[in-house]
Amino acid sequence: MSDMLVKLFNLNSEEKLLNNLLNEGIHIKRALAPDRTKILEFVMDNFEENYVDECMAAFSNNPVTCYIATKNKKVIGFACYETTAKDYFGPMGVQENERCKGIGKALLNKCLMSMWEMGYGYAIIGWPTKSAVSFYEKSVNAQLIEDLSPGIYKRMIEFD
Repeated sequence: MSDMLVKLFNLNSEEKLLNNLLNEGIHIKRALAPDRTKILEFVMDNFEENYVDECMAAFSNNPVTCYIATKNKKVIGFACYETTAKDYFGPMGVQENERCKGIGKALLNKCLMSMWEMGYGYAIIGWPTKSAVSFYEKSVNAQLIEDLSPGIYKRMIEFD
């Protein structure tokens, strides 16, 4: 799959969505270093091994470039940026039984707004899964960048 491009200057803050989630007991917040082990365990238990490595990289940034969703003091989702490369969003994941509630969109938006605040005008969503493309198109009007597959990820061992 090709990378996707997002115009950060066209984003909205999604305060209504965040308030609706908060009313449901779902908190979206920047991850803190003391929670790293819990977050990495969540990612390891629910998603691909590569996601763990990228999420770990988010904790080496200052500030941490990972947002989490919590419910009843448990991690139910995460999203990272600036992990594999500068100006890249991802990975992201929401626990399967918590999907379709706006959590992914809220996490995505928090990361992209943080990238806007860092001074970026555009963000790259790196190599999204085929099933995620329509989510990104609908959520933030992301556009496919043709002919980049696998883009920066071609340096990974599996592409030797």
